Amino acid sequence: MDIRLDGQVAIVTGAGRGLGRSHALALAARGARVVVNDLGDNEVVKEIEANGGSALANRADVSDWSEVQAMVRQAMEAWGRVDILVNNAGILRDKSFLKMSMDDFRRVVDVHLMGSANCSKAVWEIMREQAYGRIVFTSSSSGLYGNFGQANYGAAKMAMVGLMNTLHLEGAKYNIHVNCLAPVAGTAMTEGLLPKPVFDLLTPDSVSHGVVFLCSEQAPSRTVLAAGGGSFAVYKGFETAGIALTGDRLNADGIAESWSKINDESGMRQPQAGFEQSAKLARLCAAASGIDLAP
Repeated sequence: MDIRLDGQVAIVTGAGRGLGRSHALALAARGARVVVNDLGDNEVVKEIEANGGSALANRADVSDWSEVQAMVRQAMEAWGRVDILVNNAGILRDKSFLKMSMDDFRRVVDVHLMGSANCSKAVWEIMREQAYGRIVFTSSSSGLYGNFGQANYGAAKMAMVGLMNTLHLEGAKYNIHVNCLAPVAGTAMTEGLLPKPVFDLLTPDSVSHGVVFLCSEQAPSRTVLAAGGGSFAVYKGFETAGIALTGDRLNADGIAESWSKINDESGMRQPQAGFEQSAKLARLCAAASGIDLAP
C-alpha cells in the first residue's frame, strides 16, 4: 500500500523542531501541503520546499484563540481547505506537585489541552463541510500511566484521550477520524532522560510513520497509538464487569468486602461511549433489585 496525501492540506503545530518537524516533513513527503506552526525560527518550510513540497510558516501561539483562527484563515486563503490537523505543540514545566506553582500547572494545560482544543475547534466546521478530516492529538505515557514530577503534563495528556473520545463520536458521520499518538522519541524534551544508545534509537522519524498512517484515508478512529523506535502498540481503556450491591451491603463496608469481585478482570470490555457505562450499572442495579428491563 502506498499512502498518498496529494492535494490535502495539513496543519502541524509545534513543527519547528523535534517530533513536529519530523511530522511536517513526513506529511509533505507524501504530498500534503503543510502549514508549519512554531513560535521559534522556522527552517522547516525551506526544507519542505527544497524537497519539492509546498509549505507555509506560521507563528501562532496555539493557546491564543485569535491567533489560531488567523492560522486557519491563512491555510484557507492559500489552499482552500484543511484536511489534517496534528496537535503537537507542547511545553514542559516539571516539578513535584508539592513544589509546582499553579501558574506552571495552568500554562502546561493551556498549551497542551487548550491549544489542541483551539486548533481542533478552528478546523472543525471546515472538516464537517468538506465531509473529511483527520485530527491527531498528542498524548503521552505520562498521561496514560502517570510520571513523577509531571502532574500538569500528565493531566493535560490524559485530557487528550477524553477530547478524542468525544470528537470521534461527534465527527463520525462527517468522516472526521480523531486519534491520539503516544510517542517516545529522542528529542530536546527527552534528552538526558534516556541512555544515549536508546536516545539514538528512538528517532522522531520512526514515530512520524505512525502519524502519516493516522492522517491517511485508511486511518482508524478513536485509537491511541503508542509509537517509538519503529515499535507500535495500541492503548485501550477497559472496565471490569462489576457487581451490584443492595440492602445492608450497599455501603462502604460492602464495597470493601466485595472488592475482589468488583476488581475482577474476567469479563472486562471496552465501552464505546460514556452512556454504555451508565447503562451497564443500571442493568446491574435493576437485576439485583429484581427489576425486569426487557422491552
